[in-house]
Amino acid sequence: MDAAPLYATDAAPIPEGADAEWFTGAGGARLRAALIPAKATPRGSVVLSGGRTEPIEKYFEVIGELTGRGFTVLAHDWRGQGLSQRLLPDRLRGHARGADDFVADYAALVAAFEARLPKPWLAVGHSMGGCLTALVLARGERRFAGAVLSAPMLGLYTTPIPPPLARWLAGTLTLLGLGKGGTPGGDAASFETNILTHDPRRYARNVGQVAAYPDLALGAPTWSWLAFAFSAIRELQTGPGVPKVEIPVTIIGAGEDRIIDNAGTQRVASRFPHGRYVEAPGAFHEVLQETDEIRAAFWREFDALAGQVAPAS
Repeated sequence: MDAAPLYATDAAPIPEGADAEWFTGAGGARLRAALIPAKATPRGSVVLSGGRTEPIEKYFEVIGELTGRGFTVLAHDWRGQGLSQRLLPDRLRGHARGADDFVADYAALVAAFEARLPKPWLAVGHSMGGCLTALVLARGERRFAGAVLSAPMLGLYTTPIPPPLARWLAGTLTLLGLGKGGTPGGDAASFETNILTHDPRRYARNVGQVAAYPDLALGAPTWSWLAFAFSAIRELQTGPGVPKVEIPVTIIGAGEDRIIDNAGTQRVASRFPHGRYVEAPGAFHEVLQETDEIRAAFWREFDALAGQVAPAS
């Protein structure tokens, strides 16, 4: 595989030992991933999947926390975002053509790096990445020992459009060939009006990354992306795959989430045979980009599950 770039800022330096590479996803898509070694003898590996809009660089801090815990980390950019192949000529438009390509990309990612990932494996995913991680597991991936999902996209608020209308519009416009059109919203927020994090330092760091490297930017989703999201959520809430997942799955909801409907998240969590749902009190959507006090709720749950399935020697 060919080397790929990683972008550093003063507030977010590249983790020690990190190497990024291009790999080939479904349909020949050129996708980016980064492998970061554990800081000591590895106790296992974590496959880290960010949410919609989120490039690998946004998780440099989290990666350092994971490698410091003894895990080799494999992080990646989903198709259509970060430095992975974009799906429309307007690279700022967040597009998707359904879940199948994402699931196939995940399989290609694991296949490309499997020989370099010490076992046991844990899956960590946020928002869209959490939804897709759950979908990968529900569709039969059995090599992971456990999963921890941060505010996974298992229910959606679609303000200012009610969810039932948004679901109908997304499906109808996509069927009519109009799915590449952008949905309402997507305007940049100030820290004071953002609904992602209460932490001004991490907010500024993340905004600064995109300002320094505009190729990382992504705007509002298309109607086709929204149709994909509703379809994936429906599969996880009602489909036959989730009850067949035998590993422990911990889901951490954001207590003040205004993007994800925690009621839908709880429904999916209850379907996992070894599912656990907890909330990070006071958290906006991006739990791992929150204040130290709020983030501690995630790390308590991660450490508990990791101690169960990948105990430190």
